[in-house]
Amino acid sequence: MRRYDAVENLHRCATDLQAALGELTHQLSAQRLLAARVFELPLVQKGQEHDPVTEIAVTQHLAQPAFAMTLAHYNRLYMQHQSETISTKAAVRLPGAICLEAAGPQADLLCQRVEQVNLLKKRLEEIITVESGVSSEERFEFVHSHLRGLITLNAYRSITLLEAPDSVRFGWANKHIIKNVTREEMVEKLKKSLKSGRAMAPWTREQWGEKLQDEIAMLNSLPGSAKLKIKRPVKVQPIARVWNKEQQKQTQLACPSPLLVLCPDALSVPKLGELLNYDAGKVVHRFKPEAAKLFSLIPRLHLYSDRLA
Repeated sequence: MRRYDAVENLHRCATDLQAALGELTHQLSAQRLLAARVFELPLVQKGQEHDPVTEIAVTQHLAQPAFAMTLAHYNRLYMQHQSETISTKAAVRLPGAICLEAAGPQADLLCQRVEQVNLLKKRLEEIITVESGVSSEERFEFVHSHLRGLITLNAYRSITLLEAPDSVRFGWANKHIIKNVTREEMVEKLKKSLKSGRAMAPWTREQWGEKLQDEIAMLNSLPGSAKLKIKRPVKVQPIARVWNKEQQKQTQLACPSPLLVLCPDALSVPKLGELLNYDAGKVVHRFKPEAAKLFSLIPRLHLYSDRLA
């Protein structure tokens, strides 16, 4: 019953999300465009999702062309909305910002619509990752058997709305995602994989089962005081640095989609910076503290420990 309800909820939520995005597009198109600056990045081709990224060439678009690209980007939910040669495992990114004139009731309505869209995006992710009851390994099959062509990375991604900051600058961030985990939860994860009976290429089912059992034994052999961490590298990401003069505060935001900036009038348009090409060879770290030594345990899971014995 749970799976049946999840499928029904999935279809309803996806339909509601498309409708809400259509309404948002209509509302945004009715406002006066004050400024728009977006940065087109090279698309990731199928089979190149895990290739190391050392350089990214940026193409800038301004004014109405940038606005049109933004609306198309907000509505990009399915594979059918892009070329068949483009990877669906890597989300299409379009950093930048559009500034629209909106005040009073108009601004309130736009805020409400964006909030509705983001709640539906969050709800869709909850249905797929929690209510469906399927494991992370089964999610792709579950989603595409019921919503063929859905690009979950695009569907989950919220729209960021700002109200007249003083400036928005753009740049690049290259970091790791670090998460503390327990031995028990990692052993449970491996046991689930073992129980599923699936193998990962190039191993046979029997070889893969033996590998998982060896990994479980290795985790159980660690000293009780060992601390485990998932340290997963994240490919370089576009970011926005938003400055609020009144609060004397700078906020750094992930910027995979154009920021939606509402301005009460043309005098309130923030300064929009430029996103330069990325070149890993020219990155200079102002301050990079020395990290504690970690030992790799299971490379494919990016699992590390602070001690082995």
